[in-house]
Amino acid sequence: MQAAVPTPTDCSDEAEVARFRWVILFFAWAGLMLSTVCRLAWGTLALPAGQSLGLPIAALGVFVTAFYVGYVLSNVVGGVTTDRIGGRATLSVSLLGLAVATFCFGYTPSLTVGLILQCVMGLTAGADYAAGVKLVSTWFARHERGRAVGLLMSASSVAVILTNAVLPGVVTNLGWRNTYHGLGICALILAMLTVVIVRNHSADTDAHRSERGSEKLRVAGLLNRNFVLLALAGCGGFWGTLGFASWAISLMVKGHHIVPVQAGFVVAIAGIAGLVSKPSVGWLSDKLGGRRKALTVASFIFFFAALLGFGQLSELDAFRLAAPFVGIGAFVYSPLLVTLVAEQSGINRAGSAAGIANAVWQSGSAMSPAVVGLVFQATHSFQTAFAALALGPLLGTFCMLFVKEHASQ
Repeated sequence: MQAAVPTPTDCSDEAEVARFRWVILFFAWAGLMLSTVCRLAWGTLALPAGQSLGLPIAALGVFVTAFYVGYVLSNVVGGVTTDRIGGRATLSVSLLGLAVATFCFGYTPSLTVGLILQCVMGLTAGADYAAGVKLVSTWFARHERGRAVGLLMSASSVAVILTNAVLPGVVTNLGWRNTYHGLGICALILAMLTVVIVRNHSADTDAHRSERGSEKLRVAGLLNRNFVLLALAGCGGFWGTLGFASWAISLMVKGHHIVPVQAGFVVAIAGIAGLVSKPSVGWLSDKLGGRRKALTVASFIFFFAALLGFGQLSELDAFRLAAPFVGIGAFVYSPLLVTLVAEQSGINRAGSAAGIANAVWQSGSAMSPAVVGLVFQATHSFQTAFAALALGPLLGTFCMLFVKEHASQ
């Protein structure tokens, strides 16, 4: 079976190898999409699960915290592991672990067991991100990498759409326990297919052999000026993105008395615009010769202005018109940053770089909703809350100005 799979080491037909890299991209995309669905599923299934387990509303948010404790840790460990054993093995093991933990969560009997399983789900759900970035970065050359990473990052946007469009109907028909069982089975099937079909790039395999045992040196070498600036820039960007995703509906409802369904439609428009923007900006950066810093700076400035402008609005029609601009701003920078981190750190360390950087970025995701909530509670000002969100991309702009872009692999 393995001999039938084209790789750079066992196939002389370059065209066939070039086609196979899109298979690699699909599996990396599918793994990231499915793990994101499992991560977001609790938001849809929390109420029926809480009622089934007899939990108060206040306790439901603790499950999210438990997941993110594991998720942030797994980004770091998974990134280093990816550079050690390769993207294929890390992605397969990550999906297998996610399958077991997600399936078992459907049998959760109590709060304590549920929190442990959510933490385990987080520990398995983060490694596939670094593995996917590693696989895509090694299989796609620099002049095509931006588009490929843009397509990879679209997985999270698709996951948001699927979670909100499909899971409510599934849980109504099957119940929350069977829904988690089904997600676990899907992850298991994908893990098995990944083992059979996905291969590491030959250059990546050679790097594993030559650098085995030097993880500490590789990780220490990442912590240079450029990497720190890119990590802080992403933290600022995700501050704005996740803050907007978490609070936009509530702020429109509480600040301007928009009907929740209509506010949700506004956010959906933003999400669709963001989905389109990711591969588009990646393609554009490739056309510009792989120069991504200027586009990233422009993306952060655009996001900053879009958030400030959105905060000045008050009418539903105006929100609808502005939503695509906020959606583009909220997502367009992410494939650029992911590609920059991989390239500026060196492709041989792409897994470690992606994992550690994403762990820092997710700290912005974790802090922003809490801070914005406190700001709105203290000021009752729609404008001030969005100004607080806009501070994130402003930080990202400032950090990116000092990044030194250099030619890479």
